[in-house]
Amino acid sequence: MSERFGEQALQLCSAASLLLGWRPDEFWNCTPAELAVAVTIAPAADGPDAKTIEDLLRRYPDDAGAAADDQ
Repeated sequence: MSERFGEQALQLCSAASLLLGWRPDEFWNCTPAELAVAVTIAPAADGPDAKTIEDLLRRYPDDAGAAADDQ
């Protein structure tokens, strides 16, 4: 390895700050397992089904704001 542990740790600390909003103290006090869980991307949840979208569109039509402005 050409980089030393300290240099790699500083890069990880910087990434945790940018991506997770962690302060240095939060990074240095976490375990490797906690860091791994924090940066693991969870699978996306399924979105609403077509019926739910139709119901929402009926309840909240996109042009509702424009109709209110005309009055």
